[in-house]
Amino acid sequence: MSGFSTARQKMVDGQVRTNDVTDRRVLDAMLTVPREVFVPASRQALAYLDLDLDVSEGGAAKRFLIKPALTGKLLQAAEIGEGDNVLVVGCATGYLAALVAKLASQVTATECDSALAAKARDACAGLGLKVAAKSAACAEGDPAAGPYDVIVLNGAVEMTPDRLLGQLKEGGRLVGVSAQTKPSRAVIVTRTHGEFGHRALFDAAAPVLPGLERAAAFVF
Repeated sequence: MSGFSTARQKMVDGQVRTNDVTDRRVLDAMLTVPREVFVPASRQALAYLDLDLDVSEGGAAKRFLIKPALTGKLLQAAEIGEGDNVLVVGCATGYLAALVAKLASQVTATECDSALAAKARDACAGLGLKVAAKSAACAEGDPAAGPYDVIVLNGAVEMTPDRLLGQLKEGGRLVGVSAQTKPSRAVIVTRTHGEFGHRALFDAAAPVLPGLERAAAFVF
């Protein structure tokens, strides 16, 4: 077993399973998608550590792959079906989108940094995974490919993502981290009869997605 393969197994056994991720499809996806492919060469040694990994390379904003344990827990909560149409928001270099591609039939991924969106396209294509990675503001989503059964956020929001919620199908759900209050929490939002029901899942922290930050308060 190669060094990265060993590290991947240890990540799943030591970080993901121990955080109550038991969904076999999610675990299998995390065991087979090589996270190091989505990390700059200079940081590949950090690919399987328990941290939000900075993958930006001189872009306007820091961009991250969120922690492996949080990734697994969000995917498990999303209950992605094999026939689902899924949107991944703020995909960075595409790792989360690649995992979703193992679970769903159609995957669209948006990223505000166009260079990283291109890397996501190339990385997923190199693994034979069908992901439509596009350059777009995180808050905008991609209405043209919707509506979606599931929307997964690769990060946190400090404001209600109204445009994203409007792209959910009836019965669809959005999962991510809400940092609108303290402590921040992973949440699932479900659309039912045109209304949105929010449910907190567990305490969690993640970098805030660009464009979904809380508006700065005016100070004298």
